[in-house]
Amino acid sequence: MDAAPSILSAIERGVAVVRLNRPHRLNALTLEMLDRLRRTLTEAVDAGARAVLVAGEGRAFCSGADLSPDEGLEGKANEAVRTHYNPLMRALADLPIPVVTAINGAAAGAGASIALAGDIVVAARSSYLLLAFANIGLVPDAGATWLVAKAAGRAKLLEMALLGERLEAADALEAGLVARVGDDAALHDTAIAYAVRLAAMPTVAMGLIRKQAAAALSGPLDQVLEIEAAHQAIAAATDDFTEGLAAFADKRPPVFRGR
Repeated sequence: MDAAPSILSAIERGVAVVRLNRPHRLNALTLEMLDRLRRTLTEAVDAGARAVLVAGEGRAFCSGADLSPDEGLEGKANEAVRTHYNPLMRALADLPIPVVTAINGAAAGAGASIALAGDIVVAARSSYLLLAFANIGLVPDAGATWLVAKAAGRAKLLEMALLGERLEAADALEAGLVARVGDDAALHDTAIAYAVRLAAMPTVAMGLIRKQAAAALSGPLDQVLEIEAAHQAIAAATDDFTEGLAAFADKRPPVFRGR
């Protein structure tokens, strides 16, 4: 059993910096780790975080599910996906604050899903995505099928899922799967800068924008128009909107409070 907690978390400048912390296993996901990550995200919001940065300790972001016998996943994949993986992915999608992910090394299997669930995905130049499920007789899970298809299309999804080959960071950028690729040494600084910037934005509007983006990926235009109208009413009632208008009139930078 791991001595250190599988997830590390601290709030810095309004950002919940959450780290996958099993570097000796390339941050391979255990069921306990999935549940702890989900709880940590919820607790970060409750503690007042206004953005989240998810990163991996050590040489990799996440190598996917821990397939060691100790995890006992053989014959229980369906149960594990439904009761541990899917709730985490739903929690990430439902967060009322923006999410930045920072990919170092491998983001494989469900690790790729967690990485691609970020609103802004920053990748180190040497990093890569890998959907290796077919290589061991499985299928993509944890939302990988949806995330890749919606961002990069059918052809890229099938290439990644059927061939089970690495997609290098530069190619992931070209495919529209990540937002930024930069030098390995600058990964954390780049990612935290984005997260801090988002944390200083009007938090209610940020959460609503996340929901609108999800609706736009799957819903018809009329439905999205209605969602936008409803969300605009909510955003217009916030203190941050009042501050935004005042700052515009005063020709000064706004100071948003997240309410």
